[in-house]
Amino acid sequence: MADQDTDRWVFEVLAPDIRRKMKTLQQSVQWTDLIAQSLQEIHARGRTREEIEHTLRQMPFHPAMVRGITNLKGASNPTTTLFCLSNANSVFINTILESKGLQNLFEEIVTNPAEFDPSGLLKLRRRVDPDGPQHSCAVGCSPNMCKGEELAAFLERHKPGYDRIVYVGDGSNDFCPILRLRSQDLVLCRRFRGLEGRISREGGHQCQVKYWAGAWEVEEIFNQFIEKN
Repeated sequence: MADQDTDRWVFEVLAPDIRRKMKTLQQSVQWTDLIAQSLQEIHARGRTREEIEHTLRQMPFHPAMVRGITNLKGASNPTTTLFCLSNANSVFINTILESKGLQNLFEEIVTNPAEFDPSGLLKLRRRVDPDGPQHSCAVGCSPNMCKGEELAAFLERHKPGYDRIVYVGDGSNDFCPILRLRSQDLVLCRRFRGLEGRISREGGHQCQVKYWAGAWEVEEIFNQFIEKN
């Protein structure tokens, strides 16, 4: 939904040298562990909870996306359930959603747990304990979270299910869940990101795909859902 990657944004604003270090290490350190390590580093430099929260509230988030989400959720027909599935973390996501007035629109938010300790350190851990059972994904999901399994678990919790699923995504780790969608479902795939490349190279999906580059296009599609009803 946002115009920037939440995990990277905080470091690009508060510690660009750590952001560069992350880029160097991202192939050798599990991503959530790398973010946790980087959060410890900026805390050691004296960066505060207030600075992190302020930085998150400043992150670009297009007004058209806010309108699109709000209007779709507020429409009486179709009835829409919003589900946020993210490899970021609960503090980043909740802070951003609250700053945009979107915090009460989502049925569930599934992500990595995080919390500030009394010293102001943002403590982050993987959603899936690295010492416990891991996912069995064969599609190429990285360690920790398989978004395909998480989507399937959400749908299991919310039976009998939905007439149509609209999945908005952009990362390569969004490819697994779209393989589980049906022919009546729709993927809104952001251009020029990892998901577009995997769809092009690997295919195998049954769902429909629409591509977008600007938030105004997502708002346009959401408004069409409402107008049809």
